[in-house]
Amino acid sequence: MSPVSGLAKGLAVTFRAMTRRAVTRQYPEALPELAPRSRGVIALFEENCTVCMLCARECPDWCIYIDSHKETMPPAAPGGRERSRNVLDRFAIDFALCMYCGICVEVCPFDALFWSPEFEYAETDIRELTHERDRLREWMWTVPEPPPLDPAAEESKEVVAARRAAERPTRGGTA
Repeated sequence: MSPVSGLAKGLAVTFRAMTRRAVTRQYPEALPELAPRSRGVIALFEENCTVCMLCARECPDWCIYIDSHKETMPPAAPGGRERSRNVLDRFAIDFALCMYCGICVEVCPFDALFWSPEFEYAETDIRELTHERDRLREWMWTVPEPPPLDPAAEESKEVVAARRAAERPTRGGTA
């Protein structure tokens, strides 16, 4: 292959590309169309967190930091015993390390972590990508509502059992 034919082929490719329409979207002006439940940032619903540490334990990147302390609660009834409970002091996620796998959201048994479709949280300093609990709580307003239940689906065993228990006549009641 001669250098002239190589140059001609290269120019032909260039001219073909110049006549095609560009598929690039101008991001800040034209926002992307995301799927309704897309993964962006992880949001924390702090009231549901029991500091069980499952999310931090299961995280493959070790990017979740949790600190807590125990508090003693007074007895619920007179003569009862005191109980202790964990109180959340710090909950932080380092999004510079996070690989957005979603394991933390899946393993949370108390629905304290949610996916938000918000993706615009870039920082100029990498240290600011560690979001503390107050910032994680702010992402909750961007979490979409869960999809509605399928009306044709069967009811869960728990709902059926509760309905049966409520429909049973009480014994020894007044008639």
